[in-house]
Amino acid sequence: MTTTKDPLVSTEWLADHLKDANVKLLDATFKLPGILPLPKDDYLAAHIPGAVYFDVDAVSDHSDPLPHMFPSAEQFGRDVGALGVSNADTLVIYDSGGWVAAPRVWWMFLSYGHRDVRILNGGLKKWRAEGRPVESGEVTAKPATFKASYDARRVRSIEQMIANVASRAEQVIDARATERFEGRAPEPRPGIRSGHIPGALNLPYNNLFDAATGTMKPLDDLKKAFAGAGVDTAKPIVTSCGSGVSAAVLTLALYRLGVENTALYDGSWSEWGKADGPAIATGPA
Repeated sequence: MTTTKDPLVSTEWLADHLKDANVKLLDATFKLPGILPLPKDDYLAAHIPGAVYFDVDAVSDHSDPLPHMFPSAEQFGRDVGALGVSNADTLVIYDSGGWVAAPRVWWMFLSYGHRDVRILNGGLKKWRAEGRPVESGEVTAKPATFKASYDARRVRSIEQMIANVASRAEQVIDARATERFEGRAPEPRPGIRSGHIPGALNLPYNNLFDAATGTMKPLDDLKKAFAGAGVDTAKPIVTSCGSGVSAAVLTLALYRLGVENTALYDGSWSEWGKADGPAIATGPA
């Protein structure tokens, strides 16, 4: 589909391929709880023509009280099939341009065995800034069949993360803002302690993209950002954040640098930071 392994595609590429029969477009706009308007309402107001809404909270394990945890392979296949996605499709995922959820959805598809998935660089923000067309209302997809197979190597559980505090076999990189990582700012979710996983490093996800344009920074800048956070990209890495969404921005940036075998801590701080959770650390990394 593209000449490189880079998962990003440009707005120019998408404009050229928007009407391709096998290109399916997913709008993964997402916000923290309580922020209005709701992401679905943003989608209904304006989205790229043909885009179907992917609800991160809906395509999740509803038996788990933690926010938007990975569902079973059977549920994922059923849910994305209902969105019109088949195993034969080229997927392009975008969000509002704030790099919140498109990388999470991309990583979900990789984790469930779908390789032909890309992210729109700059998202809806760049698309609209260039005067490209949008439409409103709901896009109802024709249901398709999607067979999912889960690759557990791409995701970490709290048990694995607790064991890693002792072994330090994997570097843990936290994508939250520095004030939250260091425990100087309250968490947005009630009842969650402030701080970070002992031994974790901190690289706020918004350091990896250009806020003005919504595009991800050049590869050299990404390399400098990880190096500046003390990350050794030659050693195993797990990404983490507040609830397993913005961590995937780090995952994506690492993938673009050729570090493809990272894992994502799905429960992230929503799980670790619970009042009865494991020991926490505060202050700088």
